[in-house]
Amino acid sequence: MKLTKNAHACVRLEKDGRTLVIDPGGFSEQDAALGADAILVTHEHPDHFDEGRLRAGLEANPAAEVWTLRSVADQLSAAFPGRVHTVGNGDTFTAAGFDVEVHGELHAVIHPDIPRITNVGYLVDGAVFHPGDALTVPGRPVDTLFLPVMAPWNKISEVIDYVREVKPRRAIDVHDALLTPLARPIYDRQIGALGGTDHRRLAPGAYTEL
Repeated sequence: MKLTKNAHACVRLEKDGRTLVIDPGGFSEQDAALGADAILVTHEHPDHFDEGRLRAGLEANPAAEVWTLRSVADQLSAAFPGRVHTVGNGDTFTAAGFDVEVHGELHAVIHPDIPRITNVGYLVDGAVFHPGDALTVPGRPVDTLFLPVMAPWNKISEVIDYVREVKPRRAIDVHDALLTPLARPIYDRQIGALGGTDHRRLAPGAYTEL
């Protein structure tokens, strides 16, 4: 499986000539959803879900489909009948040849005064987990964890403890658009030293084989 890191929370997985894109949001590249055979969206916040980017991907490939929670599906279903699928915690499905499990229900707490929205994470091929905006533990071994490294709803101690709890073979940073270059070495050093796993950071557009 080839992993390409797009900007912020968006990742692209390729296998057997087919492409799965997760969370092509407003902080990601304009063409983040183009070329996708399947698109997964974790929740409705604009840095994870950008309607224009999704529409571009679906229009460019008439066979492409989307799997997401109801709050996002309701915004797309009418324009793309039969191609937008609503999922929730515990669901399983196959998308573009990838086997996907859905884990989680709620976005992490930003502040007690801000109502929590729904959020789901996706475990792909039993090996690669994208939690969206939550520190969801999938309850089974994970080879590669996409780690939401910096957000208004987390702090580095929680990120480190999350890596320790999931115990992936490797953790790769996502949700990093707000992390300044000055801070990146600090996060690299502390997560790498304390997380207990191989910690990696990929620049947007960089890729690796999983």
